[in-house]
Amino acid sequence: MISWDPLNLAMFVVVLGNVALGLVIGYQAYRGFRRHESGPMRYLSIGLILLTAVAYTLAFVSFWLVYFGYIPSDFGRPLALLYRLVQFAGLSFITYSLYRRS
Repeated sequence: MISWDPLNLAMFVVVLGNVALGLVIGYQAYRGFRRHESGPMRYLSIGLILLTAVAYTLAFVSFWLVYFGYIPSDFGRPLALLYRLVQFAGLSFITYSLYRRS
C-alpha cells in the first residue's frame, strides 16, 4: 500500500495539475482552430491533448490499476509503451502542425 507521505501526495497533485493544464492548453488551441479555421491549429490542439492530458491520464490510471491488482503486473511495461506511443503521436501532431501550410 502506498503511504500518503508528503512526497507521494505532492506527486499525485503534480500529475493532476499536469492533466488539468494539458486540457486547458489543448482547449485553448482548439478554440484558436475554431475561431480561425486554421488547419495547423487543429493538429496543434490534438497534439497537445495527446501529449499532456491523455498520456498523463493513461500513465496515472494504469499505475493504479496495476498497483491495486485489477490488471496483472506483467502488463505494466506494455502499458508504459502505450502511453509513450501516445506521447510520440502527440509530438508528431505538433511537429506536423508546425510545417503544415493553412
